[in-house]
Amino acid sequence: MATTDENMEQVLSDETNSDFESVNTNTGLTAIKQIEERSYAIIERLRTQVFAPDSTKTLNLRFTAADAGKMVGRTPQHIRLSEKNGKLPSPDTDDFGRRNYTLDQVNHMRDVFGTLPYRAETDEPIIMAVSSFKGGVGKSTITTHIAQDFALKGYRVGVIDCDPQGSTTLMFGLNPDYDLDRLDTIYPFLSGEVSDNNLDEYNTLHYALRQTYWPNIQLIPANLFLYNAEYELAAQAREDAQHLYRLKEGIDSIKDQFDIILIDPPPALGMISLSVLNCANALLIPVPPSNVDFSSTAHFFTMLSDTLSLLEERGMSADYKFVKVLVSRKDERKQSQKDISEMMRIVYGADMLNAQMKDSAEVDNAATNFMTVLEQSAPTGSRGTYKRARAFIQAVGNEIELEVRKTWPSHHEALKNDGLI
Repeated sequence: MATTDENMEQVLSDETNSDFESVNTNTGLTAIKQIEERSYAIIERLRTQVFAPDSTKTLNLRFTAADAGKMVGRTPQHIRLSEKNGKLPSPDTDDFGRRNYTLDQVNHMRDVFGTLPYRAETDEPIIMAVSSFKGGVGKSTITTHIAQDFALKGYRVGVIDCDPQGSTTLMFGLNPDYDLDRLDTIYPFLSGEVSDNNLDEYNTLHYALRQTYWPNIQLIPANLFLYNAEYELAAQAREDAQHLYRLKEGIDSIKDQFDIILIDPPPALGMISLSVLNCANALLIPVPPSNVDFSSTAHFFTMLSDTLSLLEERGMSADYKFVKVLVSRKDERKQSQKDISEMMRIVYGADMLNAQMKDSAEVDNAATNFMTVLEQSAPTGSRGTYKRARAFIQAVGNEIELEVRKTWPSHHEALKNDGLI
């Protein structure tokens, strides 16, 4: 894969040589439409460069025998012996004859060795909303990284993008407004269009689930059609508040096939956000360490409290297994952000994760290529920065994983044996 700079240089070169007007003399709606068209054209060209040859995203991660052993809980010698006696298939090898494994192969090993981390059927899947009523807190970045971290550990992961901007959808390789229409999102389910037209195939959310290039992550994507769902859901809820249960009913129809479902709601208090709060059983609240964002979070909790009280008055009681605050977008070079993070620690105490999502050139560079750090096989910059970025992302994932497993009775004995509860 080309580097971030190479991709951008090629795209800009193509744009310069295109038939776009170099000077835009139009004003008003015409000018806005031209800007829109040019923006989408650049996004599509960059995506084509990144996902060449067929503009389809693939997972190119490979794991050494030592890495695979750690992931499945067996030694490399045990794995080699299992391959020799036919219990496992022979692996791929690189140009130097070293064995390497795909994530699919690692998960097959977990299945053979009985080390898949799935919840028991009697355990309730976690439906966690990454919630904030303020934009720019890193909500989609966090959602995508957590989903991939859980997938690397072998969990069955669902991701529901409820944000009309579709940033999470884009990170999973789809151009929200080129590759998708309204029937590919939660829109027809929420709007009631499916029941009005007797479309039986849309009576659950299975129609919208699509397998991603990650073997154990399925996605329900989003695009701008969800803006319309906001207004339609609001009109319906005025007549009958039970319409706020619609998303919950949809998630209930698919949740049994997952260990964790992550929801990326809109960064505003609208009808979709209310629906998300009503169907989630866990909340993760990202907060950048600035006075403005901390104040916004205080307002968020006020609005959240008022909203949940209103839902309870309507007979829709939200019950969260855990609510955690996560410091996001932290710049370690800024003392003010360190100070505010410590203040947040005092205020939120055990309700705040110890791990933090930090600003990193590696995260930014990966996002330019519509990727995450966890799916990069090599750094875009320095190896030290790359390792640090992976370390803090995995630390966040590990803490959330522990919170999730503590809700599953089938995992309690193992957690006790490991001294984690």
